Amino acid sequence: MGMIEQLVDAARDGVERRQRDVPAADLEQALGERTDQRPFREALTRPGLSLIAEFKRHSPSAGDIRPGATVAEIVAAYEQGGAAALSILTDAPHFHGSYEDLRAARAASELPIIQKDFIVDRYQLLEAAVNGADAILLIVAALPDERLAALLDEADALDLDCLVEVHDEPELERALALDADVLGINNRNLDDFTVDVATTFELITDVPAGKTVVSESGISERATLEELEERGVDAVLIGEALMRAGDPETKVRELTADEERTREHFL
Repeated sequence: MGMIEQLVDAARDGVERRQRDVPAADLEQALGERTDQRPFREALTRPGLSLIAEFKRHSPSAGDIRPGATVAEIVAAYEQGGAAALSILTDAPHFHGSYEDLRAARAASELPIIQKDFIVDRYQLLEAAVNGADAILLIVAALPDERLAALLDEADALDLDCLVEVHDEPELERALALDADVLGINNRNLDDFTVDVATTFELITDVPAGKTVVSESGISERATLEELEERGVDAVLIGEALMRAGDPETKVRELTADEERTREHFL
């Protein structure tokens, strides 16, 4: 079994377990208490290259990343440094994330938040909305077309933006066939965990005008951001390089290079 299949199976098991404790009807009722929605896609499409800064405790390939880090401390640093949006991992088995992390980020920052998890069921969309997400990640490799289309529609009904993630040309074609608006190009090979930013350079040439493009994984230097922006990328998602930085705020500012331009997102 490949890594993506393991992650999807674990996600399905988690949904079944949580549904026994908290039925979907309870989450739907809690939607009435949802407030302060923040437009995620808009944060990625203002002038300049937007930085989505990720809080990430652990990964299968890197192990523990920043032991003892608190969500409030890190996301506040990201916001002060000029990040345009936040990414919060909630997958517990493989990334040691949680909905507690998502709620803590919501309380500590005014930035829009994307929840990153392996979403396979509408129940997870309800969880995302109730716990403070403005957007969710849908991974093309993890979903058949019918299920992906249904989740896109259901997320729209819940006012959740979607970052639709692809890794190669066939996945990009599938995402475009479903008219996904925000495309994430993941530079990491999910089979062997190798990373190559050239993946973004190759795939973006086939993305039609009007789509929002996010480059993910393997980005840590300002020069790379500049090249991505020149190629038409709208935003980058960076996690490990920020989490490992001695001063995450300074690292964000170094990567954005122009703090004032980044802050225009929120004026």
